[in-house]
Amino acid sequence: MYDIIIIGAGAVGTSIARSLSRYQLSVALIERENDVSMGATKANSAIVHGGFAESHSKVKGRLCYKGRKQFDRLNQELNFGFDKIGSLVLAFEDEQLSKLKELYENGLKNGLDDLEILNHDQIMNLEPNVNPEVKHALYCKGAGVCCPFSYAIALAENAVANGVKLYLNTEISAIKKEADHFILYDQHQNTYQSKFAINCAGVQSDQVEQMVGLNTFTITPRSGEYMLMVRGSGKIANTVLFQMPTKMGKGILVSPTYYGNLIIGPDAVNLNTGDKDTHTDRLLNIYQQARHTTDKINIKQFIRSFTGVRAVSSTDDFVIEKTAVKGFINCGGIQSPGLTSSPAIADMVLDLLEQEGCQFNDDPNFDPHRKPIIERKTLLPPHEIEPLIELESSPEKVICRCEQVAQATIVDAMNRGIPVTTVDGIKRRTRAGMGWCQGGFCRERVVTVMENVLGHPVDPGFDIEHSGINRVGKNEIVDYIKSHLE
Repeated sequence: MYDIIIIGAGAVGTSIARSLSRYQLSVALIERENDVSMGATKANSAIVHGGFAESHSKVKGRLCYKGRKQFDRLNQELNFGFDKIGSLVLAFEDEQLSKLKELYENGLKNGLDDLEILNHDQIMNLEPNVNPEVKHALYCKGAGVCCPFSYAIALAENAVANGVKLYLNTEISAIKKEADHFILYDQHQNTYQSKFAINCAGVQSDQVEQMVGLNTFTITPRSGEYMLMVRGSGKIANTVLFQMPTKMGKGILVSPTYYGNLIIGPDAVNLNTGDKDTHTDRLLNIYQQARHTTDKINIKQFIRSFTGVRAVSSTDDFVIEKTAVKGFINCGGIQSPGLTSSPAIADMVLDLLEQEGCQFNDDPNFDPHRKPIIERKTLLPPHEIEPLIELESSPEKVICRCEQVAQATIVDAMNRGIPVTTVDGIKRRTRAGMGWCQGGFCRERVVTVMENVLGHPVDPGFDIEHSGINRVGKNEIVDYIKSHLE
């Protein structure tokens, strides 16, 4: 019998698990995929939002800034990678100034103290590569970028190190409510019992709620496609560059990533399914819109397209609440700014648990710290790493040439309390395969290291071949965009 079971190991589920691991409680984190961070957390803008865009009347508006303020401390403790580079919402028409002022006033209501409306000259001084037609911008100094899957992985590793039990490849198929506890059934009819249950199931959160006989909200999957450029391309922007938001989202952004790539997107399309394919026409539209922000984007630097699927609630807000079923707490509809809000969501959930009767006693053995797997670094010139590539099996052997990932780093990533069984799991932890060749050089080399650690064969194409996802490739999108721009 667990005290608490959390369903779903994305940014929100892992944040709650890590917060609960501070206390003398038995906690289980259950995830249907083969790793943590596999839903919306794996594929998003990687932005730590300012907190001005969402209305103060909404839960997500009130939680975003509260979450953002915790990222400095969390990064110091967990070493996942966070940079406060600031953000700009750009207005290219004088008529849009009133909307910027509305965002500014809303940010003040949400508690922000680092907002400023800039004029044309101030913007160009900060961002010399921005479209010179820009008139005004809302500047948020404390917004930033992080590595979102590294964030969830770090939270999960620390939670597990502090006693949380993690179940992967475990899909909850039914929940039975007894007088004073829940019985959860997985796809194999194994059972898990707990006094409290927390629903953090992302696009399936409405379905999980229905398992306890409730139907208070529905989820519409909303897909957003992105384009990612090679490492180093992010230097054309100093901050996160937004266009004016619409009712579908924050619009197309142009931003450097934490590791110096350039990311542009997303668009927003409501779906009946969780389709994660990418499409040439949608990517062309994203590229054209992004070029309105800056014409310095070089399509020849493109390395990857991907799609994220956001869980949009029928309430048009986060659904974080106690329910009519005592002990069952919803965390549904966590779309943007869910990543930024996740620390504050965890705080709110702990308050709800206390109201439901959960007892919190500090664990004197709690350790908040987690060592990094990788650290941001300047890559060495090829001639300096060539001898390390040719080494026989050795901790110093460079396995990934593009990102210069050593064998010891991969081994370390596989020995941190979370089973890592796929090449993409290594990729998310070490960046092996995230460079220009997208794993063409290192995939088989990564497999060799993994097999030596695990002691059994590893399918090098598991994530790609079994995902069913069709992504637009490098040559295809470059040729397609060129043909439409000529």
